[in-house]
Amino acid sequence: MTDSVKLLGISNAIVDVLAHVDDDFLDKIDAPLGSMTLIDAARAHDIYSLMGPATEMSGGSVANTIAGFANLGGKAAYIGQVKNDQFGEIFVHDMQSLGVDVRLRPANGGSPTARCHVLISADGQRTMQTYLGACTELAKSDITEQTVGSPKVILLEGYVWDIPEGPELAAEAMRIAKLNGSQVALSLSDSYCVERHQGAFLDAISGGVDIVCADEDEMTALFAVNDFDEVLDSIKGFDNLFAMTRSDKGSVIVQGNERFVQHATKVDRVIDSTGAGDAYTAGFLFGWSNDESLEECARLGTLCATSVIQQVGGRIERGLLDD
Repeated sequence: MTDSVKLLGISNAIVDVLAHVDDDFLDKIDAPLGSMTLIDAARAHDIYSLMGPATEMSGGSVANTIAGFANLGGKAAYIGQVKNDQFGEIFVHDMQSLGVDVRLRPANGGSPTARCHVLISADGQRTMQTYLGACTELAKSDITEQTVGSPKVILLEGYVWDIPEGPELAAEAMRIAKLNGSQVALSLSDSYCVERHQGAFLDAISGGVDIVCADEDEMTALFAVNDFDEVLDSIKGFDNLFAMTRSDKGSVIVQGNERFVQHATKVDRVIDSTGAGDAYTAGFLFGWSNDESLEECARLGTLCATSVIQQVGGRIERGLLDD
């Protein structure tokens, strides 16, 4: 836990279990194509027992960003709750294999490790069955000066506000960041999450968050407006750094009176857009933590997002910046 860590993520720790399935499998488990359903432990066990060969890896939005940041060559650390079980071992081993410093030991008690069964159809569409389990048991007591340290940036996930002690542990992370001179970044997660916690997010942005990473839908939900022009009007007067993605319209970076538009890179075919925002955040924060200009940060974010949409899975591969 040294100052050499550039990025520390705090989020819901989930194991992604990815498998290719046919329509008969989805019918068998009564899962509508393209849906995302929260399930209990018993159903998670049943689905897993029915699945064929699968790829299992650490997941969750901010965990994916941390993994991508590490694969870009950044020094990263992570705090999230898993159980001392099969999937907890997979999560920790996968993150550590990337060089990520996992700072919270797996719990011996409590719920099983969270996992998301990502069922990929022949056309590439994803149907997700998610069991949250242990990740919701992350507590304020897990966020200490010892576990947090003094990274350059602490990245919080909007979904953290959904867990019982989420608001308290987020506030503690921001307190420690201010004490140790770290910056705080907030990933807004998704527009529905923003709608659930709009007031709390606005309070955090006004009183502890330095960098906001979000897509256009999340920003319109945050300010309860109808379009992106109204978003730009709404953030006038904020001193925060906003890194906002707009799909094929590229991204817009705003900090005070400074504004920069990064155009999207055209690709021949989008294979899987899942994780593009997480990858953009990894690239952007990699540049920012290395004191690059905002233009270069946006270029790196776009490079990472463009890479992952042309593959199955949202993880940035090692060597992307070698050229």
